[in-house]
Amino acid sequence: MTATPKLIALDVDGTVLHEDGEVSAAVRDAVATASANGHEVMLATGRSWESTRPVLEQLNLVSDYAVCANGAVIMKRVGNDYVRHHVETFDPTEVLQLIHNHLDDGRYLIEYPDGNRRYTEGMTDWNLDGAEKVGFEQLLENPVSRVVVVSPGHDEQDFLKVVEDMGLHKVTYAIGWTAWLDIAPFGVNKSTALEHVRSWLGIDRNLVIAVGDGRNDIEMLRWAGQSGRGVAMGQAPDEVKDAATFVTSDVATDGLVSVLSSL
Repeated sequence: MTATPKLIALDVDGTVLHEDGEVSAAVRDAVATASANGHEVMLATGRSWESTRPVLEQLNLVSDYAVCANGAVIMKRVGNDYVRHHVETFDPTEVLQLIHNHLDDGRYLIEYPDGNRRYTEGMTDWNLDGAEKVGFEQLLENPVSRVVVVSPGHDEQDFLKVVEDMGLHKVTYAIGWTAWLDIAPFGVNKSTALEHVRSWLGIDRNLVIAVGDGRNDIEMLRWAGQSGRGVAMGQAPDEVKDAATFVTSDVATDGLVSVLSSL
């Protein structure tokens, strides 16, 4: 076991997983080696817990914690299972109505603190196992931990402009690779959740490494890079690379492997 165990936070899509949703043998082996050497390897993702658990299983990874919903949900391992240990929520009414007024073809998905989800017509490219299809007005009834908005009628740059013009307030949001928007409670992101985890584990800030490729990873990479290392994947947008202290190769060539091997 290493004398100085590190906290290694890994984004999922575009970092651990290839575009086809699979984990390569090289990444699986690198994660296993890092864990065997005593490092705390964990996932920090925008995914719900239901979509995160299968990735842990693909990796054969047993972590003390997992950060989901872009930091709004922190899962903790208790025995052989995980429980919702820390959950942030917000009232989605104002932001949903604002977005609804700006997007004629918007499709929506919300996640509640207990993990239940609701979605509207047309939300076809997301994992909807166990989710309930409802009308838009039924999304406004209770506090949520996450809102996802998809706008198929926009390309990425057009969508960036639309979101900028909305003037979203009192929430934290990140824009994905295509025209989709991920919204969390104000002031909540992957870095805020990971700071909780780091404190609970008692790991020094200079022993933190975070790896990601999306705009929802920017705060996480900056947080890690303040004292430790924030690593952007090679295919990441420029603004994500700018937030990192190091850029590895892209996910297609398993850029994560060289990061973990360098430990």
